[in-house]
Amino acid sequence: MDFNKFNTCFYRRMWRKISLSLHRPNMEWVCGTVRRLLHDGLLKLHPDVSKAVASQKAVVALESTIITHGMPYPHNLNTAKEVEQIVKEHNAIPATIAVIKGEVHVGLSESNLEYLAESKDTVKVSRRDLPYILSKGLSGGTTVSATITAAHKAGIHLLVTGGIGGVHRDGQNTLDISSDLTELGRTPLAVVSAGVKSILDIGRTLEYLETQGVCVVTFGKTCDFPAFFLPKSGFQSPYNVADEEEAAKLIANIYRFGQDSGVLIAVPIPEEQAASSLVIDNAIQQAVEEARDKGIHGKGVTPFILGRIYELTQGLSLTTNIALIKNNAKVGSRIACVLSRWNMHRYNRLSQPPKGRDGAPAKPVVIGGCNVDFIVKVKQGDMMFGGPTNPSIIRQSLGGVGRNLADCLSRLGLNPLFISAVGTDSNGDTIRRFSSHMDTSAVAIFPEHSTAVYCAVIAPTGELSLGLGDMDIHSQITTQYVSRFEEQIRVASFVCLDGNIHISTINYVCSVAKEHSIPVLFEPTDLTSACKPFVTDSWKALAYTSPNLMELRAMNQALGLPVPAELPSVMHEVIDVALGMSQPLLKYLQCVIVTLGQQGVLLCGRSEDGTISLQPRKASQVSPGGLCAVHYPAIGVRPKEVLNVSGAGDSLTAGIIAGLLTGQETHTCIRMGLLAASYSVRSQEAVSRLISVNSVNPQRVIERLWQQPMYHYKNKSPTNREQ
Repeated sequence: MDFNKFNTCFYRRMWRKISLSLHRPNMEWVCGTVRRLLHDGLLKLHPDVSKAVASQKAVVALESTIITHGMPYPHNLNTAKEVEQIVKEHNAIPATIAVIKGEVHVGLSESNLEYLAESKDTVKVSRRDLPYILSKGLSGGTTVSATITAAHKAGIHLLVTGGIGGVHRDGQNTLDISSDLTELGRTPLAVVSAGVKSILDIGRTLEYLETQGVCVVTFGKTCDFPAFFLPKSGFQSPYNVADEEEAAKLIANIYRFGQDSGVLIAVPIPEEQAASSLVIDNAIQQAVEEARDKGIHGKGVTPFILGRIYELTQGLSLTTNIALIKNNAKVGSRIACVLSRWNMHRYNRLSQPPKGRDGAPAKPVVIGGCNVDFIVKVKQGDMMFGGPTNPSIIRQSLGGVGRNLADCLSRLGLNPLFISAVGTDSNGDTIRRFSSHMDTSAVAIFPEHSTAVYCAVIAPTGELSLGLGDMDIHSQITTQYVSRFEEQIRVASFVCLDGNIHISTINYVCSVAKEHSIPVLFEPTDLTSACKPFVTDSWKALAYTSPNLMELRAMNQALGLPVPAELPSVMHEVIDVALGMSQPLLKYLQCVIVTLGQQGVLLCGRSEDGTISLQPRKASQVSPGGLCAVHYPAIGVRPKEVLNVSGAGDSLTAGIIAGLLTGQETHTCIRMGLLAASYSVRSQEAVSRLISVNSVNPQRVIERLWQQPMYHYKNKSPTNREQ
């Protein structure tokens, strides 16, 4: 795909439409930004890694400086391949991380491994080097600190390496301290290593790790802290874990508690593989002195010293190095597998969808729009129209209400069938390429149509100010096309419709779902689309809808009901108005989920005792009791943290559906949705890649996030507005 050609043409057209202008330097920066399709736009996940992360399978991250700077060729290539094979043999997915031509690759192909092993132009990339290396389009091996950063962004929880960096000898004077330590202090990720490199000051390194809040444990029966080539350094870890089960439980509690720092699991090399202590110590001492005499410092110190140790020990250090890395890979893979099984067992209802009529897993079905989003966030002040340039941050992501719902539900382990349409243009190629974790077998490809494009302009306050869209292709999601999947709809566990599709298609799906008692949720996309089910009797087949206040008013208008001329902003007035406009819908719908943006969610329903249930009722049941509502405050997000609002509401809905389909009680369902939304609103993508079965789960909702109150409104009696 020729991104530069496409992006330049697209932005010229787009900015003419909204009467804004961009200086040429900004245009070049924007074109680079458009290529950022994963997380902060610079991550490229291998398909195997992407699928494994999305399905919560065991994934082991591997650093790559051992390939580029740690070993001579061909030992580096052979070792990298052997370590990846060990990970696979232990039922985990290897994700070797490196920078290839200005992109951070999480998971490498064989050709990438060979390139890194043979190239003489690769750079040693630590965390501080990433912006420069990426901006220059260079390639390099990632150190532990850079690998931690990339792995965490990709949703990987465990990293295996040989040994981490630390405080260098005489570090109390030189302040030469590896960024590996500070990265562990601010990133919740587990690193499995043979301790710290023996060329370093191990005692001071352990002290610095304590200062950074890093939990350090020895893997085994004792607390003896290893010294890379040697199983014992003479120092002690604060704790030890006896086996993989204990290690996995420790790691899981990092996330359960919400701790921001990581854990170092130090694995002593087996005694039979350890190098001779005297030989190694003498070689280290000589290599350190030579480095000092030659004036070598900074990131050049470690490669020089390790190279000299290899020469002085006549290859003994390399043999031992390879042995300990392989041993770490075995231990780390086993821990990753136990961690995966532990999480899946604990949250098994999220990872195992309900059964269909034939005993097979019943899948949700999502029918709706699929497009490429361009998000423009104005930096400060009021927006200026008429020609002046508005300083902004501009990013690209994948979007569309239907696609966002399917994306988020897939990350939450529910694997929905997604029915949509794209063109054969570069945007369509991009969407298909980066939706490998979803079931897109029902996404139609139309050669004569352009893939939908949407541009959202966000004010400095975080609110959506302007939306522009080219959505003509959505009209191709016709009744005729959707009817091809009627059998899947008949046995679906749940059906989601977004407002992008044609009224006739909505009518058709609602009739099929009603006939087979399938719960349907309608997700309005804007004021115009919100009315579609309500211009016919289709809406009476819905079980849920999730409008904002303006969309709820539009639904009432479509039903011919009186509506307030102005919508209130004071909270108690908002609730009264929302309840009043929800009342006529609740004659047939089970719940109306009114989204209130920064004010949270108002769940409206009917109940005898004020307890609203999201669980679908049988067709023969009628709405019981009086009108009730529960207000759930949103998770606080500061305006400067708001990066993208286009998928927050869709993530909210998907989180609620995930809770509903896995049998959670109503409060937990709503709070799962709010948690998912909080991730996405702070993500540069419409749906955050941090959303997973593990990060959005009932246990986390119950144990950590929800000390804030809910507000119940029982048996309210607003003015009767039903006709």
